[in-house]
Amino acid sequence: MSSVLSPQSWPFALSLLPRSAHLVGGSVRDALLGRKADYLDLDFVLPCAAVETARAIARHYDAGFVVLDPKNQIARVVFRQATVDFAQQVGESLEADLHRRDFTVNAIAYHPHTELIFDPLGGCADLKRRLLRMIAADNLADDPLRLLRAYRQAAQLGFSLDEQTRITIHQLAPLLGKVAAERVRGELDCLLSKPEGTPLMKLAREDDVLCTWLPALSGEQICQLVAVDQAARYLQEQRPEFAQLLTTWIKEQTPPGFHRSWFKAAKLSRILSPNVAVAEAELTRFKYSRVEQQAVLAILRGWECLQAIATGDNSRRQQYHLFKTADSSFVALVLVGLAEGVPFPILNHLIDRFLDKADPVAHPHPLVSGRDLIRELGIRSGPHIGEMLSAIELAHAEGQIQSSQDALEWIQETSNL
Repeated sequence: MSSVLSPQSWPFALSLLPRSAHLVGGSVRDALLGRKADYLDLDFVLPCAAVETARAIARHYDAGFVVLDPKNQIARVVFRQATVDFAQQVGESLEADLHRRDFTVNAIAYHPHTELIFDPLGGCADLKRRLLRMIAADNLADDPLRLLRAYRQAAQLGFSLDEQTRITIHQLAPLLGKVAAERVRGELDCLLSKPEGTPLMKLAREDDVLCTWLPALSGEQICQLVAVDQAARYLQEQRPEFAQLLTTWIKEQTPPGFHRSWFKAAKLSRILSPNVAVAEAELTRFKYSRVEQQAVLAILRGWECLQAIATGDNSRRQQYHLFKTADSSFVALVLVGLAEGVPFPILNHLIDRFLDKADPVAHPHPLVSGRDLIRELGIRSGPHIGEMLSAIELAHAEGQIQSSQDALEWIQETSNL
């Protein structure tokens, strides 16, 4: 058995777990598939006293404890390297509980005290066939997010979707419109965060699963996702030191489970409207954070500047405007440009500038401050100070000035002071 099915790998002693408890869900599935995880995420089902068991274990180890659902008796214990959920059995038996789950591969139970597998729905056979198959249409309708989760899990596991399951999902697809935006966004982000998600995005579109949330999503946009995946591979070959930035993100605190990377941001920008105002409304509807919204919108705005460069205006001024517009989103913008056919030599030159922190075009820095201008030129403060500083920054980027003295002399000449 895989180590996750061995109580020795758990953060608590088996003796504290009632003999009636079973390990269920994704951890059992992944263990049987031989999938490893750095962080343990365990789910136990108990016929009674689920919350009391969780509370006792948390108290014994001085671990975090929270009741997630008082009505359905679900509690969580949080350890440093593991999250353990305890849920009251739904129905009169474990089998009845498993029959209420989403897919057969997620309805396999493991009894740690006897090391026996309980698989009344044929989940193990589906694991061998690498097939994601629903248990019942009503189960999907009870929580319509499962309609989209099917495609995410198929991508995550490298599984095929059972044909009858796809037909049922297509029929139930309008129900996804009732699901909270945050939950839909989470599944969508998973699909966009890995190249393996693109074929399943295509399948989801064909099955009309995304029509409620992304009604304008086109086949052409799906092709753009494919192109972004290909661009990422090419970039990894040509500029690996830059490509590694694709997995990074803005210095924003990212809650656990949130998929935030420049790779995902690049792909997200491809399935939104090219109109910035419309795209902003779409991002708001999905309840993306303001930071993430601004990052994706900067990709769209930066794309306009990059197109101008690609079509002939490759001046330092235009490059300066590109970097000012894109800011940190330049990392994702390179991926978009490559996917859209911008010649690599153009992008390569821009990458060189971006990686050089002293480059005045990609990373303009002030040669003088507003206080310097007021003191040295004898002028009053006001909006014109900001305009002067911007003009000096651009002149520096274009190579017209190199020092603070140059800046003061240049602004005196050009401003007729």
